[in-house]
Amino acid sequence: MTLATDASAAEPAHDGEPLHTVYRPRVPLDLDRTVGMLRRGGGDPTTVHDGPVIWRALRTPAGLATLALRATSDGIAATAWGAGAEHAIDRVPALCGALDDPDGFDPSHHPLVAEAARRHPGVRLARTDEVFDALACAIIEQKVTGMQAFGAWRFLVSRFGERAPGPTPRPMFAVPSPEAWRRIPSWSWHRAGVEPPQSKTIVRAAERADSIRRAMLAAGTGDDRDRVLTSLPGVGLWTSAETRIRALGDADAVSVGDYHLAHEVGFALTGSRTDDDGMLALLAPWAGHRQRVIRLIFASGVREPRRGPRLAPENHRSR
Repeated sequence: MTLATDASAAEPAHDGEPLHTVYRPRVPLDLDRTVGMLRRGGGDPTTVHDGPVIWRALRTPAGLATLALRATSDGIAATAWGAGAEHAIDRVPALCGALDDPDGFDPSHHPLVAEAARRHPGVRLARTDEVFDALACAIIEQKVTGMQAFGAWRFLVSRFGERAPGPTPRPMFAVPSPEAWRRIPSWSWHRAGVEPPQSKTIVRAAERADSIRRAMLAAGTGDDRDRVLTSLPGVGLWTSAETRIRALGDADAVSVGDYHLAHEVGFALTGSRTDDDGMLALLAPWAGHRQRVIRLIFASGVREPRRGPRLAPENHRSR
């Protein structure tokens, strides 16, 4: 499936001037449900929703960049600032799901999925190719509540990342480089609420960031990608799946071991909760597109009713 950008709409960046382009997808695109899914909480310093505009701070091979995306009647208007602006513009199609191939996906196996696919044809899988960034974020999210993880991500990226260029709606920061992750002192991890097993896993992975990225981009299947990531101490199948989804737009990745996911999938497809094995059995008819089905389930708005109080996060920082 080929999707194109309108290269003629691009303007050269010079003397700090932004670079502009318009991306015209040939299929429906829901920008918020595709690119917006990358945001890690409302205070994420790397991704900001400002009205209809999605802002992203990026670290590229050419340097830092800020990318602003807005859906218009003509397509997706993209503007980028900074030394990495050209690279950011080049990545817009993949970020907007151009590499997401739905061939072979049959939503008719379940009426809820079929209806969600009909109502939300623009749900795509974004691909960032930012393997280590996605891995570090997923490691921070291990075994904690979303509130804790998002707070830790905001704290660490804002203090050890780099300020994003351009007229951002609020101060934004690109994620730390692998070397910067390695230099974060123990007391900062502690203040962020990240436990030693997770901080050590990130530091060890940062030492091999380039080789991990090369291996992941070379891996041809989900199983191959899992083998690359789970060979790292402290990285299991849940972390691998989360990394595959965010960095590679992997349409088949399933976050086995998630606290809520199996319950939500079971409730949506059968009316009652299930466990991981039950979830995998339910998703089996969509092999190759299981993450696509999960995304459509969430788009449908069907949720399992909450039965008790929220988990109270444990505060380790006063110890």
